[in-house]
Amino acid sequence: MDVTTVATVPEDAVATADFVARQSGTVAGLNIAEAVLSVVCTEEFAVERHVADGDRVEAGQKLLSVTARTRDLLTAERSALNLLCRLSGIATATRAWADVLEGTGAQVRDTRKTTPGLRALEKYAVRCGGGANHRMSLSDAALVKDNHVVAAGGVAEAFKAVRDRFPDLPIEVEADTLDQVREVLDAGADLILLDNFTPAGTAEAVAVVAGRALLESSGRLSLDNARAYAETGVDFLAVGALTHSSPILDIGLDLREVEA
Repeated sequence: MDVTTVATVPEDAVATADFVARQSGTVAGLNIAEAVLSVVCTEEFAVERHVADGDRVEAGQKLLSVTARTRDLLTAERSALNLLCRLSGIATATRAWADVLEGTGAQVRDTRKTTPGLRALEKYAVRCGGGANHRMSLSDAALVKDNHVVAAGGVAEAFKAVRDRFPDLPIEVEADTLDQVREVLDAGADLILLDNFTPAGTAEAVAVVAGRALLESSGRLSLDNARAYAETGVDFLAVGALTHSSPILDIGLDLREVEA
């Protein structure tokens, strides 16, 4: 029970409230805010969307207006805003990367460094910001990383082990050196993760691969150097910070009018 709301708001009061952006950014999660309202509201409520997920908005802009019982609005407020602010923050951060990469042919991509329980929503927010998704779970695709290489006894050995066990799955292999790039390319990797390569080293890897596999850069990436990496010809830039470190986009709920 929301004791403050029960004490201060008449049971039969109805209000209209606006979700309003306090900062400029990219919106994601309006449908999730509505879903929260659908759970909390004890009666039917009316919704008017002023923007869509993926839209750029300015500070002060109305995003969503809701008319419902006032108690229900105020009870749902924080849960709806927590999700909407979080997802819009991810979309806003992703949009900054997508803008930097525009015209290069490379896409910014998330990783599995997501909040427990929110992976699907956070990956949706990345798409709203113009990014692409990596695998959703450990079973969607194989990603052979350094610890798998150690366990299997080598890069080629690890790749072969996965291909033999799961022949229909796409396989991405992490490479730390150009020699490893050549090795996994010869083994038949679908996608090669270039771990902590410099832009110059990335350009060399692109030349070695020559279109025979997709390439993804990871590590050392920032908004300042993202375009330099993208212009080497890689297909993806993997940025875990999209989901594990993006600040929220500040959005508030303003009660507009109350009817007895």
